[in-house]
Amino acid sequence: MSPPSRRLQTKPVITCLKTFLISYSLIFWVTGVILLAVGVWGKVSLEAYFSLSTDESTTNAPYVLIGTGATIVIFGLFGCFATCRGSPWMLKLYAMFLTLVFLAELVAGISGFIFRHEIKAKLDGAYKHAVQTYNNTDSSSTAVDAIQRTLHCCGVTNYTDWGATPYFKYKGIPTSCCKDSTNCTTAVLMDLNKAKTEVYNTGCFALMTSVMEANLGIIAGISFGIAFFQLIGIFLSCCLSRYITNNQYEMV
Repeated sequence: MSPPSRRLQTKPVITCLKTFLISYSLIFWVTGVILLAVGVWGKVSLEAYFSLSTDESTTNAPYVLIGTGATIVIFGLFGCFATCRGSPWMLKLYAMFLTLVFLAELVAGISGFIFRHEIKAKLDGAYKHAVQTYNNTDSSSTAVDAIQRTLHCCGVTNYTDWGATPYFKYKGIPTSCCKDSTNCTTAVLMDLNKAKTEVYNTGCFALMTSVMEANLGIIAGISFGIAFFQLIGIFLSCCLSRYITNNQYEMV
């Protein structure tokens, strides 16, 4: 049993640590909400890009963020509860979870940076395939139309790419390439020379990858920031657990 004088001296330290850890846990909870929101935004806003690819690691990316965000929200609340209770084993469990989150986010961020060129190459192949097999009815065709309308682009490198597709022989360039749909008659869309002034001349792939890279940069920055933020929580949790254990501190 620790002497009363020592317990009185360590009580303010423990109270201070508890205050910092509760504040940290609340901030950690907020980061979970942010990740959850980014995941939902990614699912809604980037669904057209993801639907072009058959790679599960790409299409499941928003769900990973949503799952991670939800888990962080739950453990953020658990951290607040463990701190208020002053339970050493709960604090150690919280520190262990923060360590796992730190390692997972660090590995994910590094992997995304290393394999970004492979992701870009897969997207290139997927988009070219979607253009070649375009039929105006399936999900990949819908994704192509959405990208062309949103980014104001046409084809892979430019609008002439449509001239080599089976769809062009029957209906010409898709109307989603048109600057003004009222001027895009079938006769115009089936003639590359006439269509030049009526459709977007910029290719979609360059614009699409620049948008994707910008979004990946934002997500990577958030992920790295949150990852290193875990180190503060790990330090506070371990220190508080050790002080409580060594001094047999009990919350009243």
